[in-house]
Amino acid sequence: MAGNSFGTIFKLTTFGESHGAAIGGIIDGCPAGLSLNFEAINLEMQRRKPGQSAIVTQRKEADEVKFLSGIFEGKTTGTPIGFTIENTDQKSKDYSHIKDIYRPSHADFTYDKKYGVRDYRGGGRSSARETACRVVAGAIAKQLLSEIKINAFVSSVGEIFIDKPYQDLDFSKTENNVVRCPDETSAAKMESLIREMRKNGDTVGGTITCVLQNIPVGLGEPVFDKLHAELGKAMLSINAVKGFEYGSGFCGAKMKGSDHNDIFNPDGTTKSNLSGGIQGGISNGMDIYFRVAFKPVATIMQKQDTIDSAGNKAIAEGKGRHDPCVVPRAVPIVEAMAALVIADFYLLNKISRH
Repeated sequence: MAGNSFGTIFKLTTFGESHGAAIGGIIDGCPAGLSLNFEAINLEMQRRKPGQSAIVTQRKEADEVKFLSGIFEGKTTGTPIGFTIENTDQKSKDYSHIKDIYRPSHADFTYDKKYGVRDYRGGGRSSARETACRVVAGAIAKQLLSEIKINAFVSSVGEIFIDKPYQDLDFSKTENNVVRCPDETSAAKMESLIREMRKNGDTVGGTITCVLQNIPVGLGEPVFDKLHAELGKAMLSINAVKGFEYGSGFCGAKMKGSDHNDIFNPDGTTKSNLSGGIQGGISNGMDIYFRVAFKPVATIMQKQDTIDSAGNKAIAEGKGRHDPCVVPRAVPIVEAMAALVIADFYLLNKISRH
């Protein structure tokens, strides 16, 4: 199985399944001498872990990270950083009823056809539990990028959208509610909708907006490794993501060039920032902002028509512990993947200049 590594210099390789003994990863390319704040790493894990509120899956995992290598006396050594996260609350029996059934909009069918074998326990390798490993690596990348601010937040759930630009939001309020929306009025409506979906045995999607500030000019490697292309790949690799746009995004397609162009100030900044901080695939020093769309979680507590592995008609019905909306727990994942991309280009720039 290929495709388990992300990054060129600052590289993360992950392993493990949702209901195996543990998940984990290896981070290669982290510079030596970086003093790590383990409390900060744990905080990021707490933001992503299951069971943190009434509107997410009630699976109870401590998500404690055990570092195996690459760190000595609290500092990175420059060698591969190995780590594991034990799975302590897996309930595989919750999935025995779908052993031979393909759940609609899951990876069951494609994994079975591609590999000829399928770990049906919680989705196995296709489970979003794997993203915990990304958060570990992203937390370390954030510490490497101490001058750069990375803030993601829930900007919509279903039809409920924040009606303010990110410049008018106070990111310090993002963690003040279970939805992780910095606008209190919108957050209350979003939470109410998610609770309604859970009560009805259904799910709902949403979007996460991420803002990167204090980005240096010059990150990105045209023509195939443009900064926005790598950010797009990073976000689209996250479970349940269906779309990515940066800067003016799809709204820019409706505009005239005379309205869309970002006019320069004498110091090289721009009066507007519809480019989203990236021009020609290279960061220009302005804020980078993008939006990520998440589909409704595919597991619903309702009966659905499907087929089994022999092609016979069957009925699928969700059981166990699942998120009615994935976006609140996905906020730290989006930040982590953004940090991995920026760390990779940051280190690549340092090498190319020497």
